[in-house]
Amino acid sequence: MAKKKSADLFDEAPAPKAKKTAVKPKKSAEKGYSAADIEVLEGLEPVRRRPGMYIGGTDSRAMHHLFAEVIDNSMDEAVAGHASFIEVEFMEGNRLSVRDNGRGIPVDPHPKYKDKSALEVIMTTLHAGGKFGGEAYDTSGGLHGVGVSVVNALASDLVVEVARDQTLHRQEFSRGLAKGKVKKVGEAKNKRGTTVSFVPDEDIFGKIQFDPARLYSMAKAKAYLFGGVEIRWRCDPSLIKDEEKCPAEDTLKFPNGLQDYLEEQIGGRAVVTPQAFAGKVQKTGGHGSVEWAVTWVAAGIGNADGMNASYCNTVPTPEGGTHEQGMRAALTKGLKAYGDRINNKKANIITGEDVMGTAAALVSVFVREPEFQGQTKDKLATPEAAKIVETTLRDHFEHYLTSAPADADKLLGWVIDRAEERVRRRQEKEVSRKSAVRKLRLPGKLADCSQKASEGAELFIVEGDSAGGSAKQGRNRKNQAILPLRGKILNVANATQAKMQQSQQIADLVLALGCGMGASYDEARLRYEKIIIMTDADVDGAHIAALLVTFFHEQMPDLIRQGHLYIAVPPLYRLAQGAKTFYARDDEHREELLKTEFRANAKVDVSRFKGLGEMLPAQLKETTMMPGSRTLLQIEIPEEESKATAKTVKDLMGNKPELRFKFIQENAAFAGEDILDI
Repeated sequence: MAKKKSADLFDEAPAPKAKKTAVKPKKSAEKGYSAADIEVLEGLEPVRRRPGMYIGGTDSRAMHHLFAEVIDNSMDEAVAGHASFIEVEFMEGNRLSVRDNGRGIPVDPHPKYKDKSALEVIMTTLHAGGKFGGEAYDTSGGLHGVGVSVVNALASDLVVEVARDQTLHRQEFSRGLAKGKVKKVGEAKNKRGTTVSFVPDEDIFGKIQFDPARLYSMAKAKAYLFGGVEIRWRCDPSLIKDEEKCPAEDTLKFPNGLQDYLEEQIGGRAVVTPQAFAGKVQKTGGHGSVEWAVTWVAAGIGNADGMNASYCNTVPTPEGGTHEQGMRAALTKGLKAYGDRINNKKANIITGEDVMGTAAALVSVFVREPEFQGQTKDKLATPEAAKIVETTLRDHFEHYLTSAPADADKLLGWVIDRAEERVRRRQEKEVSRKSAVRKLRLPGKLADCSQKASEGAELFIVEGDSAGGSAKQGRNRKNQAILPLRGKILNVANATQAKMQQSQQIADLVLALGCGMGASYDEARLRYEKIIIMTDADVDGAHIAALLVTFFHEQMPDLIRQGHLYIAVPPLYRLAQGAKTFYARDDEHREELLKTEFRANAKVDVSRFKGLGEMLPAQLKETTMMPGSRTLLQIEIPEEESKATAKTVKDLMGNKPELRFKFIQENAAFAGEDILDI
């Protein structure tokens, strides 16, 4: 990419020399500055001189914004009811084509510019378009009449084909200038619409190429945003690097809109409530429509995982805006109001941060003449959007909560836990470090028990915040403490000391236990009599339990020798018939209960727990946490087997995969098919 010699800090790319309109007055006495130094940029020259003002830069993100500008025009046709499909094709030579079956850009002479067609005026003139008066479009993503003309300015080659009035018209452009007049190139019977095909200018963007996976993702997002459109994707197979992220051909149509989008975003993550809060309201108060889909992710923060997004007139608003403010207000006020109705006084401490902190939330609005901050429309500034969204969502959210009280209680408890954790973190910051009589600082996620003595005290180490929320509500607060760990703890069998010191999970665990680790372990300082590992009854849960046992074996072996370490055995099934309920720990136990506790051929409701987070607090308490009805497995290492155990841990958890493979070969014959995870 050629470099400009200009020292102007705002120059982002080379541009053709601008035409100058000048006079020849007497030279100024001050540094030779005169009217001859004043440049007048014509046509699309301002775009090429300052592309950052129009698309935010000249990097890969900015170049992909060109695609967004073109497909937004086709989406406007679809939303207005004039187009039913959009075809997107990425070809060799970095050429991208977008076609729709809408009305087609007008090609007749423009009333103001008699020698130019409306098509040429739209493509070569800033602030020219059909979205100013509101007659051609009710709602649209393009507002300023600069989108497609900016694409034209920054494309080395651009071709527009219009099928209109049974005739196919074609016009070619280069770097913002028409290469000739619009031409009739043939008949187009029973066809209509617009096709824009272009190649980004290397003088502006350098050697940057479109990313097929990114283009496919952008097209897919558009299909989610308007269920009435079908987007047909094609890509030259030679350009695809990962077929899972970008197929060569696909048809994108999602009648359920944002709800389908949310389900794809969530994937296999655990959620707080089984049913997402989703819906769509058309023509709210004559201002357009609102669509939303929200759920609360138990295994991580929604924002951090990139699952929050907002849109206005199908245009993404990555910096949020008034529509996101309306959603936050509706969910926060709705949940607090529900807490007041059920007389839960803790609901008063809830803030928007607590509600949205773990939410995966999508919201899309359609409004007339929206106001954005900046040409790239990254943030919605329309004041009315906040009220429209809040009013719409508030009523539907209250209905969502009251229609499923058990789920609503679970969600409220989850958010209250987040609020209490936030309050604890704030209080910890306010505690003076200089005070020698302050209580031991504990991890923010730890819900400690109220008793001071370690005798009889129990610490449950649980898998994730979802299970942590249920456990905190189901525990005996006097002697049972809960410490949720996010994800899988570090495998200390093959980790360096430096890596262990950097692990926040290990730091939280050691701080909660209070006894130190390694050479610093002190039995007298252990804060709990029983340490109970409580994970889901699946392969991932077993892996997390194995990693925790490995940690204690390597760093706190005396804790195991003194009989402090246990593993909880949660049930896998719930069997119910009328008032009769039993819990089964595995398939064999389930069959045994069906034969011994229920009548033959009786209809029994059998439900399988996917994880601890799906269990109601009362169920978790009764089956897994309450002495007398729970099952605990104590971890023991007989003295005579300590060396053999140490070797097994090293073989299975160490950094030599061949030893694990050897172990599997030697022991596979002892495992039944139902035990092996095939």
